[in-house]
Amino acid sequence: MSRRADRSAQSLQQIEDSDWGDPPADATRLISTVHRLRRKPIGLLTAEDVRLLLGQHVGVPFLVPRALAMLEEDPLCEGDLFPGDLLVSTLRVPLAHWHTHPDRLERLERVLASIDPAAEDFDDFLRSRIAAFREQLDT
Repeated sequence: MSRRADRSAQSLQQIEDSDWGDPPADATRLISTVHRLRRKPIGLLTAEDVRLLLGQHVGVPFLVPRALAMLEEDPLCEGDLFPGDLLVSTLRVPLAHWHTHPDRLERLERVLASIDPAAEDFDDFLRSRIAAFREQLDT
């Protein structure tokens, strides 16, 4: 079994060897959800799960490949917010990650190039997020 397959069957908690325990009793729904999702195998995480975790910068090195695989299937795939919300969360991953993983950046660039500019769901907000990401890369 490949290392990648092993990781998809493991949770972030297992991969990072870090048990955050139960969320505090007064935790927000977001915090409780993050705690729960860290225990779910990466291969079972939905677009919404990955969007939420990346949005909180949790498990970035392990979740970006999952996000990219989903985006390669459908660049505008969505969680619970709007078409392309997973893409937006992926674009907000810290720049250091992309500089450290140029292969992943190449995959992301291919995803961006594959988006049909005439697609109904490809709106000005998504265009602005992509432009902002590319601008940050150039600085």
